[in-house]
Amino acid sequence: MSTTLTVDTALPETLDSSSSVYELIRDDIISGRLGANERLKVADLAERHGTSTNPVREALQQLRGEGFVVMTPNRGARVRAMDEDFIRDIYEIEVLIEPALTRWFVRIVTDADIAVLEGMQAEMERLNYADPVRHGELDTLFHHYMYDRHYNRHAVDLWWKHREILKAMSRRHPTSLARRVAVLREHRQLLDDIKAQDADKAAATIGRHVEGSGRHIIEQMGAARRNSARLR
Repeated sequence: MSTTLTVDTALPETLDSSSSVYELIRDDIISGRLGANERLKVADLAERHGTSTNPVREALQQLRGEGFVVMTPNRGARVRAMDEDFIRDIYEIEVLIEPALTRWFVRIVTDADIAVLEGMQAEMERLNYADPVRHGELDTLFHHYMYDRHYNRHAVDLWWKHREILKAMSRRHPTSLARRVAVLREHRQLLDDIKAQDADKAAATIGRHVEGSGRHIIEQMGAARRNSARLR
């Protein structure tokens, strides 16, 4: 009998207006609905999202602090280009955060936790990327399950925001066969490290995993940019 594994990754249902607008504008930037260097006019965004201008201003300041928005004198706010440098900055931060979260998880892991992760991994291996959307969901749940109980909610929230960016960017570009094989291999190695309760080795494995995924996205972005330039 198959068991459906689910982990609640939904955002809180109750958000104040500035948080809600922040999420909407951020999603528009990540998805590409708001393009690189596009002007972000407060009045237009307020009308678009059915709110007043104050929540929009607060959201833009938060997005500026996270690097999504650039503000310059006399030019206002613009969307920062989601380019290779931006992705590099994100994955380099994640190479620092995820090993720390993983070390903590290894210290508190139970047999039941390992069984859940093994189930997710088994389904990813069975699918073998035949359903990329389902694979992406399982991959996110795999990491979320490891990190979600961590006491440092700021670190977990930052990981989640970065994860959403990297996931959105990876959807725009194909995953190479070599990277698909590496992802499944790295997950299996991570599980072995966790079962051995080797926190340092698990942290090193997750660091290589994050760096490999980040570098692959950057390589694919560069290839797409070069192909686009040749077609002009």
